[in-house]
Amino acid sequence: MDDRARPDASAPQPAAADAVRDPAPPPGRRAAVLCGLAGWVPSGTVTNADLEARLDTTDEWIRSRTGIAQRHTVSPGTATRELAVEAGRLALKSAGRDSVDSVVLATVTPDRHCPATAPEVAAALGLGPVAAHDVSAVCAGFLYALASAVGSIAAGFADHVLVIGAETFSAIVDPDDRNTAIIFGDAAGAVVLRAGHPDEPGALGPIRLGSDGTQSDLIQIPAGGARQRLAGTAAEPGEYYLRMQGRKVYRHAKERMGQAAVEVLERSGWRIEDVDRLATHQANARITEAVAEELGVPRDRVLSNIEHVGNTSAASLPLLLADAASAGRLRPHHRVLLAAFGAGLAWGAASLTWPDVTALSVHSYLD
Repeated sequence: MDDRARPDASAPQPAAADAVRDPAPPPGRRAAVLCGLAGWVPSGTVTNADLEARLDTTDEWIRSRTGIAQRHTVSPGTATRELAVEAGRLALKSAGRDSVDSVVLATVTPDRHCPATAPEVAAALGLGPVAAHDVSAVCAGFLYALASAVGSIAAGFADHVLVIGAETFSAIVDPDDRNTAIIFGDAAGAVVLRAGHPDEPGALGPIRLGSDGTQSDLIQIPAGGARQRLAGTAAEPGEYYLRMQGRKVYRHAKERMGQAAVEVLERSGWRIEDVDRLATHQANARITEAVAEELGVPRDRVLSNIEHVGNTSAASLPLLLADAASAGRLRPHHRVLLAAFGAGLAWGAASLTWPDVTALSVHSYLD
């Protein structure tokens, strides 16, 4: 287990405010408010030069098509649970809490098919017998997990929820596949949400989610699931790795994220010029640029860290937010528009006004 960040990843210290219950919002006025934020990446790196040495590719080719220079990978023996625990510990510390009512883990690389990984994460964090479950929506997973947490808080099921996005994509990417090996990396990011008022900074605004299962073959792992196992035919070794039809994915990602973002803007009562920061899932630099251009968001308001971490799937958005906040690119009262797209196909968008929160990020890549 990589422990470079062990001083930052120490057990969270309870804040003095924890001794007093947060004031309960009035009936019908409960909102989920972001109060803790963290990002974590493992120390292993795969640079474009490393890929040049074993694949038919070049640094220039990778950068021009993806915007990526390097991606992080876990060390042998480290899996998704460890990444999730590191990010979760830091997010709790950021929020000044040592307890939550629920843990939601977004991942498409769980440690095992059964059971879910979230209960083990909760146990490792010392949170006790709290509710804990996984969400699988691949690169849109964090927004789906966020929506689940927002619903729990709004319904009064929970007052504090830890939402984590964590992936070890190096376990499911074929190292010899030029189409995917250049893109994906391992990482985790997390937020803590608390019950609060809808008009305070940090309160999540409208969330729009969508899916299109007719296009499920565009991004898939063919083998390992019930469909393949029950088909009665043996799978080829390569079918246990991720496969992606990049050109078709690009078109759908641009269209779906743009549509969801426009709907969220309308529901939030914002104009595009009101958006201070656009934070999209870091799938590909060209996709981010295309979505921003389609929406009309100026380049200097678009957040990106893909150059240094690659596509980290469900970890992408919280990691990006943590990096941006640590670097001062996100400041209190900024109006932030979030968007994500992934396999399923699944996508989503959300809005919030940025709170005064101290993000804990092992690495901050943004200037």
